[in-house]
Amino acid sequence: MAKCAICEKGAHFGNSVSHSHRRSNKMWKSNIKSVRVNVNGASKKMYVCTSCLKSGKVERA
Repeated sequence: MAKCAICEKGAHFGNSVSHSHRRSNKMWKSNIKSVRVNVNGASKKMYVCTSCLKSGKVERA
C-alpha cells in the first residue's frame, strides 16, 4: 500500500547509527497521499507520492 502508483517509490531501509556507533534498523517512508486522479476521463482514487503530484505527472480530479 505504501507505494506510489506512478513511479513505484516505496520505503527504503538502512541503519540508524548512534553516537557510540551502535547500529539499529531504520526505515525511511516516502510521502504518499491518497488522491483522486483523472485516468482516461474517469476519476479514480490512487496512492501517489508528493513529488509526482508536484511535478505534474498526475492530473487531479
